[in-house]
Amino acid sequence: MATPKKANTYIFWLLQIFGWGSLISINIWAQTNFGNSNREVQTSYFLFEGLTFVILGVGLTSWLRLYLKRINFIENQTRKNYLKVILLYLLISFVFVFVLIFMSEMLYTSIHGKALEITDRIIFPTSINVSIYIFFWILLYVAIKSIMRMQRNKMDHLRLEASLKESQLNTLKGQLNPHFMFNSLNNIRGLMLEDVNKSREMLTRLSEMLRYSLNMNKVDAIQIEQEIETVVNYVALSKIQLEDRLQYEQEVDESLLQVKIPPMILQMLVENGIKHGVSTQKNGGKIKLIVTDNNEEIVLQVNNTGTLKSETDSTKIGVDNIKQRLELLYGEKATFTLNEVENEVHAIIKIPVN
Repeated sequence: MATPKKANTYIFWLLQIFGWGSLISINIWAQTNFGNSNREVQTSYFLFEGLTFVILGVGLTSWLRLYLKRINFIENQTRKNYLKVILLYLLISFVFVFVLIFMSEMLYTSIHGKALEITDRIIFPTSINVSIYIFFWILLYVAIKSIMRMQRNKMDHLRLEASLKESQLNTLKGQLNPHFMFNSLNNIRGLMLEDVNKSREMLTRLSEMLRYSLNMNKVDAIQIEQEIETVVNYVALSKIQLEDRLQYEQEVDESLLQVKIPPMILQMLVENGIKHGVSTQKNGGKIKLIVTDNNEEIVLQVNNTGTLKSETDSTKIGVDNIKQRLELLYGEKATFTLNEVENEVHAIIKIPVN
């Protein structure tokens, strides 16, 4: 399979031959049908003259292309380089006209047995035409190469942006484990001297959660069903400490269980609801998980007892993490809102169905 560089070279030579060949073919057709009414010039002369024209056009403009590449003209369109290209343009035009007229005279003499009279009526139109052809060749070449450069830069920018997003997502995913472990280890430390059995059970729950979170660092999406299983495990882990102060409910549309969402995102919502909401209430409270859709978006909602004031007073590592991940994954297509409704905080995430 040809590399992009080789493919571009093949395309260049095909366009060169096709372009100059088409130009001279039209000229030969016009000369033989309209410019040679008295048949004093043989058709073979026009054919050989046309072949000379094509060879000169392809050869000299290919040399010009090499020079443009050598001075890196597309990337460095400086005043100095413009002056160099203009001087080379004039030189190539002169050489083109001189050689073309010289070869035409030789061909005419060889075919017709007499010299071709070289007058201003031949030199001037030929010079003008050749200059125009080469000028538009330069414009077309520079335009094509500039567009290709812009496309290449755009692709490089997109690749860089994707790489940056991937790095940022990996960093954000890495923040989940320390954040979760910090909360869980604090719970274990508090229970260690009070209830060894509960501490042992909590360590078991922690190991299961840690295994899940480590595995989720390797993927960008997980089924809602699997994420809910982790949420249930996390709630059970938290209830060991909070006991009856924590109540949990869930309303999940079963048709959405196989839909994929960013991993750990529901767990993080529930974690924040418990830590910054229910656990701060004297009598505890309730966590309610709701998963539904509105045809265009998946709606992930976690309601917890508490107020936004208490949320503001606490750390927002998890909330900021969720916002950044959603922005990196979905841009403006996803939304994350926190609202207070009748002594409850409603955390609502909306992400595109696809």
